[in-house]
Amino acid sequence: MSIKVLVVDDSGFFRRRVGEMINADPQLEVIGYAHDGKEAIELNRQLKPDVITMDIEMPVMNGIESTRRIMADSPTSIIMFSSLTTEGASATFEALEAGALDFLPKRFQDIAKNIDEARTSLCQSIKAVGRKKPAKIITTEKAPEKITPQAKSTPTSPPVNTPSSTAPLQQAVSPVSAAKTGRYKVLAIGTSTGGPLALQNVLTKLPADFPLPIIIVQHMPGSFTPTFAQRLDQQCAISVKEAASGDLLKPGLALLAPGGMQMRLNGSEAESSVIIEEGDASLTYKPSVDITFDSIAKIYPNNTLAVIMTGMGADGREGSRALKQNGSTLIAQDEASCVVYGMPAAVVEAGLADEVLNLDDIGPCIASKV
Repeated sequence: MSIKVLVVDDSGFFRRRVGEMINADPQLEVIGYAHDGKEAIELNRQLKPDVITMDIEMPVMNGIESTRRIMADSPTSIIMFSSLTTEGASATFEALEAGALDFLPKRFQDIAKNIDEARTSLCQSIKAVGRKKPAKIITTEKAPEKITPQAKSTPTSPPVNTPSSTAPLQQAVSPVSAAKTGRYKVLAIGTSTGGPLALQNVLTKLPADFPLPIIIVQHMPGSFTPTFAQRLDQQCAISVKEAASGDLLKPGLALLAPGGMQMRLNGSEAESSVIIEEGDASLTYKPSVDITFDSIAKIYPNNTLAVIMTGMGADGREGSRALKQNGSTLIAQDEASCVVYGMPAAVVEAGLADEVLNLDDIGPCIASKV
């Protein structure tokens, strides 16, 4: 059975272009076109598509408001088309918070070398979100009151881990379990499709005095990561910034890998910093969770707490393997709470996950462990 798609855009040319790309895949079928957000709501009720591709800027009703109403009325998997600008990035994150599951640049040349590659990327995204029926608008808990860096306290001694008493072990695939105690020195998180909201969910549950530095790899275009980091920083009690070469790892500071670049750690446990570089042009993911996790394993071999969350593909599996072989702890998001159960599935199926947790349990579990 094909995945049915509703295409929403005020440009007739773009509607036709997207429709042709989608219909070229035998597993997909465009069942309707809408000119604006209001018409999208009406056609969603009538046609009941599996996926909607939604423009943001449209007359009558924009894509953000349309998404919000669709998700409140008749939840449907929505992919947003966005311009790669600061304003476009901000609007895209508003759309994701309204309930959209994924986004793609409206200029296909920004994500692909040719039309065939662009078609493949679009169709893969539709298939990924089309397999999951979303719930009504997802809300996250209000973040703790933001504390300025000057007011934050810095631990004077390394924290000691304690087993989680609030997040039960849902699935154990390794002898090393939640009962492991020791000293974690860094928290590492890797994610992709569905990651922006998943990261918001997890990071807003960490206190301002969180005692570990945090390294984050989210698959995202380079023009989006500065806005995303700023948005997370405003929402979280911890500090969040887009990483730059030379940034030192500090307790309570989350460094987000810049889109289109690779991020590695350099130095020692006593003092480590990040290196941002172009990396191998042939690599599929920029940034790559594997590359970052592998570099973390060299500096923090047995005292990293790593988390793999929602996303397509298997990026993060080999980096997680490097961490696990040296004694670090791996948490994977469970299938039920993932937008796309790809990256976590790869880690779980490889026998690398110590715990498999629902998204809502990951933040509290991290906080309790450190």
